[in-house]
Amino acid sequence: MIPTLNADLHCHSVISDGTLTPEELAQRAKNNGVTLWALTDHDEIGGQARALAAAQAVGLDYLTGVEISVSFLDQTVHIVGLGFDADNAPLRQGLQRTRGGRAQRAHEMADGLALVGIHGAFEGALKYAGNHDLISRTHFARFLVETGVCKDTYEVFRKYLTDGKPGYVPHRWATLKEAVSWIREAGGLAVVAHPARYKFSANEEFALFTEFKGLGGQGVEVVTGSHSAAESATYADVALEFDLAASRGSDFHCPTESRTDLGDLPALPTQLTPIWSLLQDRIHKAPAAA
Repeated sequence: MIPTLNADLHCHSVISDGTLTPEELAQRAKNNGVTLWALTDHDEIGGQARALAAAQAVGLDYLTGVEISVSFLDQTVHIVGLGFDADNAPLRQGLQRTRGGRAQRAHEMADGLALVGIHGAFEGALKYAGNHDLISRTHFARFLVETGVCKDTYEVFRKYLTDGKPGYVPHRWATLKEAVSWIREAGGLAVVAHPARYKFSANEEFALFTEFKGLGGQGVEVVTGSHSAAESATYADVALEFDLAASRGSDFHCPTESRTDLGDLPALPTQLTPIWSLLQDRIHKAPAAA
């Protein structure tokens, strides 16, 4: 498979913090020219069977996917898993443990917002969470937009839901070792998601990629919805430096919120090894046209 393949290997459904169902995402991906797709809900693989069935119904090749929240040097880092066995028990159990602290965190976030005069935030956010076990900052952001506190979700995060702001509550997620191990033991490949979003120093970022590679991680998202062209070029160099395959994904959540639509991404740089070239035996092929 060539690097110019329109693969979108990072997006979210209502099962985590997206607003579309797996079926709607599959159709949108198909309509937008995607040929290889993965649903990567946060810390949850409960939508994988639906996503696979929907992909096959519309004629898309499919890879299983998940985005795991990891604590590394006191920051939250996301690791995407691709091509794993979605029935793997240790992976499922690990993700269930990772989800476990979200409800308590959400109550604490609501308490912080109440102190600055924003009441009813927990109940309001819960309305947006299709899976109550996965209530997140994104659901709070949608509530604050709905109630007119902020004009859009970007303003919400800037004013209320980042470190040092009233509604921010840190959470201890899985370790990097745990996340990579769960993915690998389930037969998948681990990918560092949207690396330009993290606020690491150069030395800290080097430590992240060194440990990730040492644990058996094999990919990095080079082209993704939040990366500028310059950032994609930077992480193309990182992929070469650490001998990592390159992934590509929009990180699509919602038609009205996401900066980049499914499939609407630049091609991977041609000097890189696309992650899907390492996953050929794990791609669920679309049924042949009649």
